[in-house]
Amino acid sequence: MDNHAAPLAGRTVLVIGGARGLGRGIAEAAARAGAAVVVGARDADRAAQVAATLPGATSALIDIGDERSIAEAAATFDRLDHVVVTASAHHDVPVTGYQHDAVVRAFQAKVIGPMLVAKHLAPRLAPDGSILLFSGVAAWNPSPGYTVMGVTNAAVAALATHLAVELAPVRVNAISPGIVDSGTWDTLGEGAKASFFAGAAGGTLVGRVGRTDDITEAALWLLTAGYVSGETIHVEGGARHA
Repeated sequence: MDNHAAPLAGRTVLVIGGARGLGRGIAEAAARAGAAVVVGARDADRAAQVAATLPGATSALIDIGDERSIAEAAATFDRLDHVVVTASAHHDVPVTGYQHDAVVRAFQAKVIGPMLVAKHLAPRLAPDGSILLFSGVAAWNPSPGYTVMGVTNAAVAALATHLAVELAPVRVNAISPGIVDSGTWDTLGEGAKASFFAGAAGGTLVGRVGRTDDITEAALWLLTAGYVSGETIHVEGGARHA
């Protein structure tokens, strides 16, 4: 097999959150790049359904908020090459509307869960393997009502750097996406979604929102970029500078 055409040939890639949205996009892109993909999700049936659409893929029950499920999944792997974590739990409310449990869930999904993923899965990773986390542009563009999102995403960027040092030579990086048309916003309805995207596009330097392939291309590059570790890569059309 041509390694240029299939840069992840012979590699096993676990995508936690791989049953929907950007996670599914990354799982599909990794499979096209030759990887043996494991679709990890807390909905075991949906994970299995997605895995069935990808050549050679399997699935695993992994709930980022449940350490036992992470540990049990880890025990099933002899070796992994890459782990991608896309999980999130939003709590986008003003400060006066904070709910303790919702704040905790947001940190669990973005920070605590990935730390526990590292705890249980780093020992299974090949020395030239990697962990890829997901931050977000809200960390650098503060906005009223989005403080929980901003702070958790900022913590992810710090976590990538600290884990990269502690787990070396295993690499750890993060992607910070902007607004991406990944299906997440479809619940707004066509009209509201179009209006939201128009406003988001105006807040970038490139004049558009992101596409799923903008993120999957960055993800595949980071999985194979053997000289990059401890970094957060911003894929948001220059929204931090607009």
